[in-house]
Amino acid sequence: MTRKGFTLVEILIVVIILGILAAVVIPQFTEASNDARAAALDSDLQTVRSQIELWKIQHLDALPGNVNGVSMQDQLTGKTDQDGTLNANGAFGPYLQQFPTNPYTGTNTVGAAAAAGQGWIYDPATGDFSADNTP
Repeated sequence: MTRKGFTLVEILIVVIILGILAAVVIPQFTEASNDARAAALDSDLQTVRSQIELWKIQHLDALPGNVNGVSMQDQLTGKTDQDGTLNANGAFGPYLQQFPTNPYTGTNTVGAAAAAGQGWIYDPATGDFSADNTP
Protein backbone atom coordinates (compact mmCIF):
# COMPACT_ATOMS: atom_id res chain seq x y z
CA MET A 1 0.00 0.00 0.00
CA THR A 2 1.34 3.41 -0.99
CA ARG A 3 0.85 6.54 1.03
CA LYS A 4 -0.17 9.76 -0.65
CA GLY A 5 1.24 13.05 0.60
CA PHE A 6 4.26 15.29 0.60
CA THR A 7 7.57 14.42 2.10
CA LEU A 8 9.31 16.72 4.54
CA VAL A 9 11.93 17.60 1.93
CA GLU A 10 9.27 18.65 -0.60
CA ILE A 11 7.56 20.87 1.98
CA LEU A 12 10.87 22.48 2.97
CA ILE A 13 11.68 23.23 -0.68
CA VAL A 14 8.32 24.97 -1.14
CA VAL A 15 8.82 27.01 2.05
CA ILE A 16 12.30 28.08 0.91
CA ILE A 17 11.00 29.11 -2.53
CA LEU A 18 8.19 31.15 -0.91
CA GLY A 19 10.74 32.81 1.39
CA ILE A 20 12.91 33.79 -1.58
CA LEU A 21 9.92 35.21 -3.44
CA ALA A 22 8.86 37.21 -0.37
CA ALA A 23 12.39 38.60 0.02
CA VAL A 24 12.27 39.84 -3.57
CA VAL A 25 8.75 41.30 -3.51
CA ILE A 26 8.53 43.00 -0.07
CA PRO A 27 11.20 45.69 -0.75
CA GLN A 28 9.33 46.67 -3.91
CA PHE A 29 6.16 47.29 -1.88
CA THR A 30 8.12 49.39 0.60
CA GLU A 31 9.56 51.50 -2.20
CA ALA A 32 6.11 51.93 -3.76
CA SER A 33 4.76 53.03 -0.37
CA ASN A 34 7.50 55.66 -0.03
CA ASP A 35 6.83 56.88 -3.57
CA ALA A 36 3.11 57.19 -2.81
CA ARG A 37 3.86 59.15 0.37
CA ALA A 38 6.11 61.56 -1.56
CA ALA A 39 3.47 62.03 -4.27
CA ALA A 40 0.79 62.72 -1.64
CA LEU A 41 3.05 65.31 0.01
CA ASP A 42 3.70 67.05 -3.32
CA SER A 43 -0.01 67.11 -4.11
CA ASP A 44 -0.92 68.51 -0.66
CA LEU A 45 1.75 71.20 -0.93
CA GLN A 46 0.52 72.25 -4.36
CA THR A 47 -3.10 72.34 -3.21
CA VAL A 48 -2.48 74.42 -0.08
CA ARG A 49 -0.11 76.81 -1.86
CA SER A 50 -2.66 77.45 -4.61
CA GLN A 51 -5.40 78.07 -2.03
CA ILE A 52 -3.15 80.52 -0.17
CA GLU A 53 -2.70 82.40 -3.46
CA LEU A 54 -6.46 82.40 -4.08
CA TRP A 55 -7.02 83.71 -0.54
CA LYS A 56 -4.48 86.47 -1.19
CA ILE A 57 -6.21 87.51 -4.42
CA GLN A 58 -9.66 87.60 -2.82
CA HIS A 59 -8.54 89.39 0.35
CA LEU A 60 -6.75 92.38 -1.20
CA ASP A 61 -3.21 90.93 -1.03
CA ALA A 62 -3.50 89.98 2.66
CA LEU A 63 -2.14 86.55 3.56
CA PRO A 64 -4.10 84.14 5.75
CA GLY A 65 -2.98 84.07 9.35
CA ASN A 66 -2.32 87.81 9.44
CA VAL A 67 -5.90 88.79 10.18
CA ASN A 68 -7.45 89.24 13.64
CA GLY A 69 -5.41 86.47 15.26
CA VAL A 70 -7.33 83.72 13.43
CA SER A 71 -5.20 80.74 12.40
CA MET A 72 -4.37 80.15 8.77
CA GLN A 73 -5.99 76.71 8.99
CA ASP A 74 -9.29 78.16 10.21
CA GLN A 75 -9.25 80.84 7.53
CA LEU A 76 -8.66 78.32 4.74
CA THR A 77 -11.26 75.81 5.96
CA GLY A 78 -13.95 78.32 6.93
CA LYS A 79 -15.95 81.09 5.29
CA THR A 80 -14.62 84.63 5.65
CA ASP A 81 -15.45 88.23 4.93
CA GLN A 82 -13.19 90.35 2.72
CA ASP A 83 -11.23 91.54 5.76
CA GLY A 84 -10.43 87.90 6.65
CA THR A 85 -12.61 87.52 9.73
CA LEU A 86 -14.43 84.22 10.07
CA ASN A 87 -18.12 84.47 9.26
CA ALA A 88 -20.42 81.52 8.58
CA ASN A 89 -22.20 83.68 5.98
CA GLY A 90 -18.99 85.16 4.55
CA ALA A 91 -18.58 85.67 0.83
CA PHE A 92 -15.25 83.82 0.54
CA GLY A 93 -14.20 80.25 1.17
CA PRO A 94 -13.93 77.64 2.30
CA TYR A 95 -10.77 77.06 0.33
CA LEU A 96 -10.15 73.55 1.71
CA GLN A 97 -12.67 71.02 2.99
CA GLN A 98 -10.16 69.95 5.61
CA PHE A 99 -6.54 70.78 6.20
CA PRO A 100 -4.27 68.01 4.87
CA THR A 101 -2.19 65.74 7.08
CA ASN A 102 1.52 65.52 6.37
CA PRO A 103 1.99 61.87 5.28
CA TYR A 104 5.44 61.72 6.91
CA THR A 105 4.59 63.15 10.34
CA GLY A 106 0.94 62.10 10.51
CA THR A 107 -0.26 65.48 11.77
CA ASN A 108 -1.87 68.56 10.27
CA THR A 109 -0.62 71.18 12.72
CA VAL A 110 1.01 74.31 11.35
CA GLY A 111 3.91 76.14 12.97
CA ALA A 112 6.06 79.15 12.18
CA ALA A 113 9.32 77.16 12.24
CA ALA A 114 10.44 73.55 12.11
CA ALA A 115 9.58 71.70 15.32
CA ALA A 116 9.09 68.06 16.19
CA GLY A 117 5.51 66.83 16.00
CA GLN A 118 4.00 69.28 13.53
CA GLY A 119 3.06 68.72 9.94
CA TRP A 120 3.61 72.02 8.18
CA ILE A 121 5.58 75.25 8.34
CA TYR A 122 3.91 78.53 7.36
CA ASP A 123 5.31 82.04 7.38
CA PRO A 124 2.38 84.49 7.48
CA ALA A 125 4.68 87.37 6.56
CA THR A 126 5.76 85.87 3.23
CA GLY A 127 3.14 83.18 2.55
CA ASP A 128 5.80 80.45 2.32
CA PHE A 129 4.25 77.05 3.03
CA SER A 130 6.30 73.87 3.32
CA ALA A 131 6.32 70.44 4.92
CA ASP A 132 7.95 69.94 8.29
CA ASN A 133 10.29 66.98 8.08
CA THR A 134 11.61 67.28 11.64
CA PRO A 135 11.67 63.79 13.16
